[in-house]
Amino acid sequence: MEAQEIIQTESAYVLQTYVRPDILFTYGEGVYLFDADGRKYLDFTSGIGVTALGHSDPDWVTAVSQQASKLTHVSNLFHTTPQTQLAQKLVENSFADKVFFCNSGAEANEAALKFARKFGKLAAGNAAKTKIVAFSGGFHGRTMGSLSVTHKAKYREPFAPLLPGITFAPFNDLAAARAAIDNETCAVIVEPIQGEGGVNPATPGFLQLLRTACNAHNALLIFDEVQCGLGRTGQLWAHRHFGVTPDMMTLAKPLAGGLPIGATLVTQKVADVIKPGDHGSTFAAGPLVCAAANVVFDKVSQLSFLKKVQENGAYLRHRLQGLELGQITEVRGQGLLVGVSLNQPAAPIMAAARAKGVLILTAGENVVRLAPPLIVGRDEIDTAVHTIAACLNK
Repeated sequence: MEAQEIIQTESAYVLQTYVRPDILFTYGEGVYLFDADGRKYLDFTSGIGVTALGHSDPDWVTAVSQQASKLTHVSNLFHTTPQTQLAQKLVENSFADKVFFCNSGAEANEAALKFARKFGKLAAGNAAKTKIVAFSGGFHGRTMGSLSVTHKAKYREPFAPLLPGITFAPFNDLAAARAAIDNETCAVIVEPIQGEGGVNPATPGFLQLLRTACNAHNALLIFDEVQCGLGRTGQLWAHRHFGVTPDMMTLAKPLAGGLPIGATLVTQKVADVIKPGDHGSTFAAGPLVCAAANVVFDKVSQLSFLKKVQENGAYLRHRLQGLELGQITEVRGQGLLVGVSLNQPAAPIMAAARAKGVLILTAGENVVRLAPPLIVGRDEIDTAVHTIAACLNK
C-alpha cells in the first residue's frame, strides 16, 4: 500500500488515542529517520526518550537477530540467561538489591505502588498506612494506578474514581511536602526531573527533604526515572545529580532500545515483603528483549559515554541560551533532556520544525522538549538549534 493508503487504513482500524501527522516512517539510521517518500528527518525525540543508541545500532541489531534465531519466549516460569545477566547489571550498578521486570514504565510504576502498599501494611505494621504522596506536574503513566498519581486533571478525571489514598503536593515545595508526608504514608513517588510535566528538575533540597521525611515516617521513596534515567542526564541514574538515594526506582523507555521492557528496582527491605504470586508478568524480560537491553546497558553505563552526554547536553543548552530570542523564557534540564520554555504555545513550533525536517517534542502547553538519541553530535545539535530558531523567528 502507498503511504496515504496506510495512514487512512490506520484511522479505520486503530483506536484513535493518538494524533499523528501524515508521515509514514519506514527506517532509521543513527539520529535520522526516513519516511516513505525518502525524506530525511533529524530525530530529536528518540521515540520519546527510547532509542538512546539511535536507530539500527549495529551491536543492538546483531544481538536481537542472534537471540531471535535461538529463543524469544518461555515465560517467567523458567530461567533464561539474558534476564539474569541484565538483573545483575542493574543491581550491581545501583542502590538496589533486587529487580522486578515488566513491560513498560506504567507497569513499573504500578509494581512500585503495589509493593509500597504491602510494605506499609506488613513491614510498618500499620493497616492504615496506605497513603501515597505525589506531586504537581508529575506524570507516571496512564494505567489506573499510575494514572492515580499523575497530576494532570485532564488525564485523570475522565476515568475517576481512581485509587484512593493519593495526596498531591506542589513540586519543589518543601513545606508542603513535609506537611503531606505523615505516619499513614506508605510511599512518596517523584520524578527527579519531570519529563511530560515540562522538563522540571527537582531541587536537591526538595529531594533531600523527601528522603528525610520518608525516613522519619517509615515510608518508601520512589524515584520514577522512566524518562530521565539510564544516561539521559549524563549520569547513569538521574538521582545521582542530587546525592539522594531512593528505596525504589522505576525504569523503562531506553532500557531495551525500542523493545518493550520495564523494571522496578528495590532495596532488600522492600524485597522482603514480596512473595511468589504477589506480582508477575507473562512477557516481562524475555530472552529477546533482555538481549537487547544488555547491549543498551553496557553502552550507556560506560563513563566515556556518559561524559559525552554531559558535554553535548551542556553544548545544547548553551546554544539555546545563546539565541537570545524574546519568545524563549527559560532553558532548563540536564544532559540530553532539555526543556525550552516559551511565552507562546509550543505545538506550532513542533509542527514547523517537523516541516523543516527536525522532529521535536512538547512538554505541556508552552515547553519544547528535546530528547535526542544519546549518540547525537554537535553538528546535529547545531542543525536542530538553527531550525528551532528559524521556526521561532517565522
